[in-house]
Amino acid sequence: MKVPFSWLKEYVDIDITAEELEKRLFGCGFEVEELIDLSAEIDKVVVGVVTVCEPIEGTHLTKCKIDCGSYGKDIQIATHAPNVYVGMHTAAALDGSTLPGGVKIKAKPLRGVDSFGMMCSGEELGLNDDLFPGSEVYGLIDLPKDTEPGTDICKVVGLDDYIFDISVTANRPDCQSVLGIAREVAAILGKPVKMPSLDYTVSGDIDFKANITVEAPDLCPRYIGHTVHDIKFEQSPAWMRRYLALCGIRGISNIVDITNFIMLELGQPMHAFDLDLLEEKRIVVRRAGEGEKITTLDTKEFTLNPNNLVICDGKKPVALAGVMGGLNSGINENTKNLLFESAKFMRDNIRKTARSLGQNTDASSFYEKGISEYTTELAIKRALHLIQELGCGRIAPEGCDVSAGAPRTGKNFDVKISDISDILGIEVPAADIVRILKSLCFEVTENGDVLNVTAPRWREDIEIGTPDIAEEIIREYGYEHVTPTFLKDAAVTSGGLTAEQQTRGKMKRVMCGLGCYEVSTLGFYSDADLDLVRIAPDAPERNVIRLINPISANLTIMRSILVPSLLNVVVNNIKRGNMEGRIFELSNTYVPKQQPVAELPDEVPHLCFAAFGDGEDFFTMKGITEGIADAFGLTFDYRRAENAPYLHPGISADIICCGKKIGSFGKLANEVLGTLDLVKDSRDSFSIFLGEIDYKAMSELFPAVMRYKPISENPSVLRDLALVADESTLCGDIVSEIKAACSFVHSAELFDIYRGGQVAEGRKSMAFKIEFVPEDKALTQDDINKFVENILTRLKEKLGIEIR
Repeated sequence: MKVPFSWLKEYVDIDITAEELEKRLFGCGFEVEELIDLSAEIDKVVVGVVTVCEPIEGTHLTKCKIDCGSYGKDIQIATHAPNVYVGMHTAAALDGSTLPGGVKIKAKPLRGVDSFGMMCSGEELGLNDDLFPGSEVYGLIDLPKDTEPGTDICKVVGLDDYIFDISVTANRPDCQSVLGIAREVAAILGKPVKMPSLDYTVSGDIDFKANITVEAPDLCPRYIGHTVHDIKFEQSPAWMRRYLALCGIRGISNIVDITNFIMLELGQPMHAFDLDLLEEKRIVVRRAGEGEKITTLDTKEFTLNPNNLVICDGKKPVALAGVMGGLNSGINENTKNLLFESAKFMRDNIRKTARSLGQNTDASSFYEKGISEYTTELAIKRALHLIQELGCGRIAPEGCDVSAGAPRTGKNFDVKISDISDILGIEVPAADIVRILKSLCFEVTENGDVLNVTAPRWREDIEIGTPDIAEEIIREYGYEHVTPTFLKDAAVTSGGLTAEQQTRGKMKRVMCGLGCYEVSTLGFYSDADLDLVRIAPDAPERNVIRLINPISANLTIMRSILVPSLLNVVVNNIKRGNMEGRIFELSNTYVPKQQPVAELPDEVPHLCFAAFGDGEDFFTMKGITEGIADAFGLTFDYRRAENAPYLHPGISADIICCGKKIGSFGKLANEVLGTLDLVKDSRDSFSIFLGEIDYKAMSELFPAVMRYKPISENPSVLRDLALVADESTLCGDIVSEIKAACSFVHSAELFDIYRGGQVAEGRKSMAFKIEFVPEDKALTQDDINKFVENILTRLKEKLGIEIR
């Protein structure tokens, strides 16, 4: 937010430079993203008084003599401005001067007449009528006659000022205003805050009180309304328009400017309704009906639902709460009576409404961060004071304050000074603790080591007592006082990674060795991502944790599987021209223990990997899984994939370890591939392969100790078997049965499949190369024959397979 230095000085007697204040603000936790010096681009531009004006014959120019005080009493400048006259006080940019935008002014002749500078308009100085009245006139800026020649122009037109562009963190909504920052500045400097005037006088002859009802107190804890009558629409005073302009807001009219001024000054968005346009002269705050419509001040029409909060009159919506007023109740130059609104709306509701409707406004940005009920109360009084100060209306004797039990006192805590020191790791003198808290407007009562502390009503971020109080103390006391030390219960350890961390590190190294790059994605996505990979509505993966206040509509749930996240990475790479690659991610998935969620979820690590581009196929993925198995001393079996709707049913497999399914891999289903936002050529020529393993389940099967097993000194023996099986028999099932039939089988690989006249219809011939590895002694021919006989017997019994 932007805070003018001159505006801050209205509330605090600041006796340090803007540069020094920037450092002090940073020291107590406020990042000044930029300190803007309004005079930085202007140099050697001063007040000049025109003493002579002579038209130059045959041109539109006027030759003038300018009195610029100490810079020269008789400086000649030629100008084409139509409004120049003798005695005029204006801005003179002298030879060698600089104007906004880096414009350099040098002496040079104009139409043969020497000109030693330039007289300036308000626009050339970067001004408008709000910053300095008369700046937008066509011609030279006409300065007051009491300005001294030679005075720096920045001091005269108010450009000798600074703008603090401060990044206010989400936990300090009380500082999203000039007064909020002024409170912090006062604490830094040890000076009191000069509060803005809140007094006003009501008109006794007005007998009207606003009629306000709040039907959704959970979304609107406090709503204050007050009527003002006999409105006079005029231009706001120069001081108000200048402060608004410094913050980037143009003046409109006195009533509108008052609401904008209070939003910046106090951090409370306000709205003014035309009272005569409200049906039944009443306000009702309620949830919108399903399909209810409203047209806002910017002429946009919105269709609402019960998640949206609306302000209604006796019959219809007249404003979208916390976002924007309705076109049917806005004030205009004909308005005679108005109703001021100052309300506290729940920030999560305003944020969801603004984002879902795509209607983000200045008001919604304030409400999204949070407004205290104290600020709501303060703002209505300030608005009525300004109405009276500007003389633009008569104030009704009574307002209407509807509260859903909003607190009228700050939060109260008992804190121990010793506990504060334990948290900070340093001893802060008790006197300094009390001084700092009081400077921040906390009420403090001392009782030995115990302090009874009451937070200001506007500090709704103070919630958990001692830790929050300790944070307030150290940011004002100074982080430079903190010295390195062990925590109270700290102990010296040998350091190093835990066994689990070492195993994870090894897994990542193995994946990199298999040609994969590690990626890291957010732990959130949306239901649309699960829809994309065709997860059924009743599938376990749909049991997710939903975020109450999501960052965006695309990040609404915590992920239950990693496939959608990795698929999005693949798609983004292809869109950006990276047409091939292998990637992996080892991250947590989140499984709620119950619904609705009442405790922290189980965090289950999963390993997900993907391959895409020319040359990648099913066997790439199988090779990756075999590499994992070899590295961790496991044996994987494979079977046709089940319950993996995002994979091609004929080109995918489940991973079986110790009889337990731990994951799946295969080609992305054509139905999913067809819905991806890829160009046609790349979709036709591309195949995407994905795999996901339950890392937790797999790690539980890792052998406790991996021991070296020497290679047998005796030679292995190879045998080929041609088997005839039913067409539906899976290769993986045959391999499993071959290994189960003989413990000496090291591997069984399919190398040929035959279908034809020599094999019965509905049958196929499958040729396997089987490797037998001896243990203590060499295998004889009788041994091999016995092994083969056992294998054929088991295949016949289990799968109905015969030797060809």
